[in-house]
Amino acid sequence: MQGSANLNVMIKAARLAGRSLSKDFREVENLQVSMKGAADFVSRADIAAEAIIKEELMGARKTYGWVGEESDAVEGEDPTRRWIVDPLDGTTNFLHGMPHWAVSIALEHKGEIVAAVIFDPTKDEMFVAEKGQGAFMNEGRVRVSARSRLIDTVFSTGVPFAGRPYLPESLQDLARLMPVCAGVRRWGAASLDLAYVAAGRYDGFWERDLSSWDIAAGILIAREAGALVEPIIVGGNLLEDGDVLCASEPIFDQFAKIIRNV
Repeated sequence: MQGSANLNVMIKAARLAGRSLSKDFREVENLQVSMKGAADFVSRADIAAEAIIKEELMGARKTYGWVGEESDAVEGEDPTRRWIVDPLDGTTNFLHGMPHWAVSIALEHKGEIVAAVIFDPTKDEMFVAEKGQGAFMNEGRVRVSARSRLIDTVFSTGVPFAGRPYLPESLQDLARLMPVCAGVRRWGAASLDLAYVAAGRYDGFWERDLSSWDIAAGILIAREAGALVEPIIVGGNLLEDGDVLCASEPIFDQFAKIIRNV
């Protein structure tokens, strides 16, 4: 696709960060069996990747604001625009040497996401979208699946861990959904879950208690591919609440009723 200047800056930043993370990823397996501390190493890799992205984006658009997972928010001179960045979505996968993680970058304008990039370096898959322009993966347009029977569909989610909230709700969701669908996957990177819905690999995704940087880019990419994306609680705020319900239109209402338990 022929992207805007902003999108091209975002793609460049994602590739640079992906290159840095890929180099560090090759070292993770050795670190796991050493005394160096794999978790500390990954944290440094994460912070370094965010610094690369921040330098590229803020250097190119000095007046924009910034929200990133690993650094303090910046209020830009232009209050209507800000970058929302997760330099490494899927940190636990990265730490364990599992090749399923991504760089996620979104541009927000007046409260709406208008450009998005999700880059999976290990598979060399770049998902991009701009508002009103469709969604693409490596130059090819992507669309949500057309499956209309719930029993044929596969969903993705995140299951709370290590004492995080909403475990009972998530288990209840699974108990209602799994008997009526073809499967549920938990792959540990919300940005890629949303991108996979956009590409028709998953038919839907839901998760609670996410951060804005986990989902900002994925929301736009999924919508531009034809997905419906709503808060789990009707009337909620997606980026502020972090509770997301996403699916292709033919199954959305059935799926939403199950997750919302209405």
